[in-house]
Amino acid sequence: MQDHTAFRNQLRQLVRQRRQNLSPEQQQLAAEALVQQFTVQPQLAALQHIALYLSNDGELDTAPLIQFLWQQGKSVYLPILHPYKAGFLVFQQYRIDTPMTFNKFGIAEPELDPTQLKAMSEIELIGLPLVAFDQQGNRMGMGGGFYDRTLANAVFCQPPPLLVGIAHQCQQVDQVPTEPWDVPLNFVVTPTKVFTRA
Repeated sequence: MQDHTAFRNQLRQLVRQRRQNLSPEQQQLAAEALVQQFTVQPQLAALQHIALYLSNDGELDTAPLIQFLWQQGKSVYLPILHPYKAGFLVFQQYRIDTPMTFNKFGIAEPELDPTQLKAMSEIELIGLPLVAFDQQGNRMGMGGGFYDRTLANAVFCQPPPLLVGIAHQCQQVDQVPTEPWDVPLNFVVTPTKVFTRA
């Protein structure tokens, strides 16, 4: 078990370094290409209620995609650390004038407004940050387990939301070491390719 955990931590560190090494120009081009990927995927373009995240730590920048979705009249939601249930997330609508704050990890999130929260059963697509992914749709996050805990019951939604990882191509690895509680993705979208779970 210790070897497994050590390997996961080493892999996480290696891939985080890869994405942090991308230049600002590479990051900008990747963010623009991400928008294009969403426009050419009919199963993504038709959706109305989409949860994303604000990028951090070299993650693929979602800001241009969010702007594009707003322009298309889509509703965008962001994760917030659950105010009463430690280790879980809730999703709140995000608009251009939404008041923002920083959570305990220093990540920007909307100020909690219970009137703007959206039930997971009403969200059609959840875009997830990740550190590493593989061809089978396995995702390695930062290690906190927030998304895995939150999405554990997503399969019981009718229909369940599409779970879409968003990543740079350099974050792909041959095989992500998985845990029993890991929630697999339906797709992984990179600037150059869309991977469908094998």
